[in-house]
Amino acid sequence: MSTAEPQPDVDPLELEPEPGPDLIMVVDDDKDIASFVEFNLQMQGYEVIRAKDGQEALELMETLTRRPDLAIVDWMMPRMDGVKLIQQLRADPLLSALPVIMLTAKSMTVDKVLGFKAGADDYLVKPFDTEELMARVDTTLRRNKEFREVSPLTGLPGNARVRREISDRMRAGGDYSVGYIDVDRFKSVNDVYGFDRGDEFITALARSLQRAAGKTGKPSIFLGHIGGDDFVFICAPDQVLPLTKRTVTDFEQAADRLYEPQDAQRGYIEVPDRRGNKQKAALVTLSIGVAQATADGRRFTDPRVVIAVASEMKKVAKSQPGSYVAIDRRRSEAE
Repeated sequence: MSTAEPQPDVDPLELEPEPGPDLIMVVDDDKDIASFVEFNLQMQGYEVIRAKDGQEALELMETLTRRPDLAIVDWMMPRMDGVKLIQQLRADPLLSALPVIMLTAKSMTVDKVLGFKAGADDYLVKPFDTEELMARVDTTLRRNKEFREVSPLTGLPGNARVRREISDRMRAGGDYSVGYIDVDRFKSVNDVYGFDRGDEFITALARSLQRAAGKTGKPSIFLGHIGGDDFVFICAPDQVLPLTKRTVTDFEQAADRLYEPQDAQRGYIEVPDRRGNKQKAALVTLSIGVAQATADGRRFTDPRVVIAVASEMKKVAKSQPGSYVAIDRRRSEAE
């Protein structure tokens, strides 16, 4: 295991700046209601922009440098009502995922059904309770963020959720490990078999990780997919070796089944270069780098350093033959 000093570099796991407050668009032609909603949202720390009808809302969105995180839309408005506005939003690829809460005096079930069919995410009947509105806003935003943060390919949490999990572990102050997994020679799979087969390798690794985590026991292990063939796990230090051993064994068996039989049997695939010559590429393996925070070892005060260590250990693992786990075991030092 290497103890070389890691240096931060550009990496898919690199922390991004913390996002600012959510931006909410309030669309209502009733100035009193719009002002009331705006005031209460601002009191909760949200940024707010207003439009008096659907047409103005669409025009305003064209001028914004930042898309809203949520729209609160009245049903009955001049020029373009709330239902038509939602239909326009859902038809625009750039705005189709914008969550919408509809405010309306219509309380009949048939009206609610019409609103939901148009694409509303939630529905609130006037007059409404302020606390209920804030609860609906919080729930809708959280649900939408959780959906966006999940990898559509594997169903595992993505970058933003991974970043929060690392920060939460740091604040909690207990022992933890952050592992960074990368598939060696994954590009050769895409080059020879195509991207669809490559996706099968990625989903196979996700399933291997999930099976291994389930067998490793408590405490629960966090798994994330940060893009491409890059995965992350966060667990207790004594879970690292059991988890990674099970993952490697399971994945290598699954990967063998995804290769064409003749390639799996001979232990390599032939990758054409730019001149049409075929180069041998070994079958995929896993490189795993691990950063650890322990009471008798190292403590971290900056999430970026945790990530830099895991990334550097992954590079150490890549320098070794076959699947390999490199764990940083240095004691605490100035960061």
